[in-house]
Amino acid sequence: MDDLLIEIRNCQVCKDSLPNPPKPIIRANENSRILIIGQAPGQKVQNSGIPWDDLSGRELRRWLGVSPVEFYNPEIFALIPMGFCFPGTGKSGDLPPRPECAPLWQPKLMKAFKNPSLLILIGQYAHRYYLKERSGKTLTDNVRQYHTFLPEFLPLVHPSPRNKIWQKKNPWFETELVPEVQKIVRGLLDSYQHDLPKYP
Repeated sequence: MDDLLIEIRNCQVCKDSLPNPPKPIIRANENSRILIIGQAPGQKVQNSGIPWDDLSGRELRRWLGVSPVEFYNPEIFALIPMGFCFPGTGKSGDLPPRPECAPLWQPKLMKAFKNPSLLILIGQYAHRYYLKERSGKTLTDNVRQYHTFLPEFLPLVHPSPRNKIWQKKNPWFETELVPEVQKIVRGLLDSYQHDLPKYP
């Protein structure tokens, strides 16, 4: 895993298609238990180099019911985007993850993890890639039917402030699903507590 992470962080494959010099963002450990597969870093995260170091990350941690210390412990969570670099901005927000990234790195990463318990899939790109033919017609279908993908996958909407409109249209997400997500994640964390090394 260490060699693979170095390889990813040195990737230059789409350097001519990015608004910034390549700076792949990832945090992982071969022992990571819960893999969070996101979309692509925004400009703020690209600048800081810290995954989910923005309002979306704060909201995601609230949904999961975890502290920043737990979230950034790579023995617990691997933080992996579908595209590792900020792809730029379009008319309606950030552009999609670069298409070169996922087929190049996702299979190698999945082989490098020893025994992950759960993949949390954030947003439509992660849904399509990992759920494949099991994916519903829409992101909402996948999120609403999350229980059909457990225990391997947990599909969620992206926690971006831009998705507040979606959440208002789907109030069941906050009232019904978020408590279930917290219960699932806390149950896994409680099962790990005896064999997790301390991580600063």
